[in-house]
Amino acid sequence: MIGLIDTGCANLASVRFALERAGLAYQVAKGPDGLADCDRLILPGVGAAKPAMEQLRARGWETALKAETRPVLGICLGMQLLFERSAEGDVDGLGLIPGRIEKLPPPDDGVWPHMGWNTLDFTPGEEPLLSGLEPGSHVYFVHGFFAPVGSHTRASARYGREISAVVRKGNVAGCQFHPERSGIVGARILTNFATGSV
Repeated sequence: MIGLIDTGCANLASVRFALERAGLAYQVAKGPDGLADCDRLILPGVGAAKPAMEQLRARGWETALKAETRPVLGICLGMQLLFERSAEGDVDGLGLIPGRIEKLPPPDDGVWPHMGWNTLDFTPGEEPLLSGLEPGSHVYFVHGFFAPVGSHTRASARYGREISAVVRKGNVAGCQFHPERSGIVGARILTNFATGSV
């Protein structure tokens, strides 16, 4: 059973519909006690880092997630909140993954924020979330801030510069893109998370 964290700053409906389309069982909760029966958690997010972190603190999620041993998947802003700090609002994140989220400079011929389909660059077999997928698979992004590529990057994409598309540290992983809006590829990623060992 997947636990879907209601941050108050996310479009839960699109994630719920994607899980339902994939035949994956889930339940939604505003606080940690509501997901005690779940074996893995999804932290979605839409909007800005500062109000999202305020909601996580107010609902007890900051403390709970820092002690979490179950698999956790952050999506879009949810992925960014896994890091130590964000330039968006100059706010501390959860600190589950080392590093800082930076503002994404647009490419010379591009716009900000980054919205659209991009391909994933990764080494097959290294990241469980990407099992069964091939480098070059297309996924859908909507974001204005990003995690620079580093030791925790498991897949990257390019929008003017190389950005982290999938990150991981132990049981904690994140997707900068929206798997719930990424068609068959996104459905595979959600299924891999729901059925994988990490």
